Amino acid sequence: MRRIALSVAASAATLSLAGCGVLNATGDSTSASPAKGDDLTVGLLLPEKTNSRYDKFDYPIIKSKVSDLTAKQGKVEYENADADAAKQSGQMQKMIDDKVDVILLDAVDSHAIAGEVRKAKDAGIPVIAYDRLAEGPISAYISFDNELVGEVQGRSLLEALGSGASTATKIVMMNGSPTDPNAKQFKEGALSELNGKVTIAASYDTTDWKPENAQANMAKAISQIGAGNIAGVYAANDGMAGGVIKALKAAGVTSLPPVTGQDAELDAVQRVVAGEQYMSVYKSYPDEAEAAAQMAVSKVQGKDIQFDALTQDKVDSPTTKNIPSKLVQVSALTRKTIKDTVVADGIYTVGDICTAKFKARCDAIGLK
Repeated sequence: MRRIALSVAASAATLSLAGCGVLNATGDSTSASPAKGDDLTVGLLLPEKTNSRYDKFDYPIIKSKVSDLTAKQGKVEYENADADAAKQSGQMQKMIDDKVDVILLDAVDSHAIAGEVRKAKDAGIPVIAYDRLAEGPISAYISFDNELVGEVQGRSLLEALGSGASTATKIVMMNGSPTDPNAKQFKEGALSELNGKVTIAASYDTTDWKPENAQANMAKAISQIGAGNIAGVYAANDGMAGGVIKALKAAGVTSLPPVTGQDAELDAVQRVVAGEQYMSVYKSYPDEAEAAAQMAVSKVQGKDIQFDALTQDKVDSPTTKNIPSKLVQVSALTRKTIKDTVVADGIYTVGDICTAKFKARCDAIGLK
């Protein structure tokens, strides 16, 4: 269950403290962590490589921000599990053995990693759940507002279907991995918009978020429902949206139904430009990654006031209640909003998106 506590007064107090130069002060000695200098090590465990964001955005942004916050003395020890939960457990154990100062954990399997989270705590190493809410005694959590992601996807799909949508309208749901708690929240958010308005003719939980698994599931749905009877597809992320679109094309569909996505990957943005994918959800990776780096450094340096200012939300995991958290907002990326999202934030240039293959389509929607 998600419990969010946002405090305007606390935000105002934080700004006031910052103006007085007190933001970096340590809290009282009974609650502060032992102070650590700038010579610190952040362990960063990311879950997979199918989604390009982790190596392209998250890791380099966190590495750069940690360096900036520690006068270039702090370092990041990075590992990617490549969607292998057992591999990630070994990577985390090594970081515990290496005595890193804090761990940012984006779990492959939120439940399976709980034992290592406990070992880290026992070793005096705080664990901050990053992007996905891991089980076990984590110290904090930062992610996007995952239920809102699903709501944005669901609303966008209904908008694409238009006024003709009804309970007779059949859609397919291609949900994320069952081992990722975010996938459940995306699904719940989407269903809050879709239930009672369309018929969910088929729904799949996609192992490891892999596009090839989504493609295979979509082929099953087409066989069962009939390509011409599928009015739209809820795909939980861009990689799976690509798999869904491949399956539709392989079935001979030339006029593609609206397909959702998430992560604003470059090839997905180009599919949106081309009219093959209706939308993606844009999540500001710089905002999330920089805030995570700030949380990690503040935690191990005992800067409790700064840490508390960054974690004014509260969430519950199956094992831990009232986890200090930060939930970053998201927005829909469609043809109309490409310039105001990924281009405005410097994620991609117009040149990155509008290659020769897509130039005519870019010109048609005014993306120049």
